[in-house]
Amino acid sequence: MGMSGLKLLKYVLFFFNLLFWFCGCLILGFGIYLLIHNNFSLLPSLTLGNVLIIVGSIIMVVAFLGCMGSIKENKCLLMSLNSYVSKSLTDSIQRYHSDNSTKAAWDSIQSFLQCCGVNGTSDWASHPPPSCPSDPQVQGCYAKAKLWFHSNFLHIGIITICVCVIQVLGMSFALTLNCQIDKTSQALGL
Repeated sequence: MGMSGLKLLKYVLFFFNLLFWFCGCLILGFGIYLLIHNNFSLLPSLTLGNVLIIVGSIIMVVAFLGCMGSIKENKCLLMSLNSYVSKSLTDSIQRYHSDNSTKAAWDSIQSFLQCCGVNGTSDWASHPPPSCPSDPQVQGCYAKAKLWFHSNFLHIGIITICVCVIQVLGMSFALTLNCQIDKTSQALGL
């Protein structure tokens, strides 16, 4: 591929990462809005607002790393997410017994994905919590979560795009209503 083709690819990658970053911002904002204004939940720590905040934050971080990696042509930034996520998960295991929301999150993830720890049962210092499967050869949650995201990528993408479209439509309707109110106020001389 020629230099002009690589330059074009760099800017296309930057543009799409910027677009994903913007979508992540919208999802994060919608999640914060739901968290502030709605109090419905299935589980105490698993609300729609919390899920959208987590998904929006992850999308924003990944897209930001992609933007910076593509524009700076930095391979480290383009590939750094795996080690960052793994380290964050390992750090959160240390807070399992001291933070109730971390405990609830780990218990939910381990029960849902039938996994244990980040890389396996050895990640737990003393003994695995009851939410871990009893099989000693059980996979770690990091590998299971990556597999789950890869197998459900289409569904996650469709849901993300639908949420973004709803957000854009909502903003468009709000702006249209705002302009109409201004026109009515001007016509009435208010």
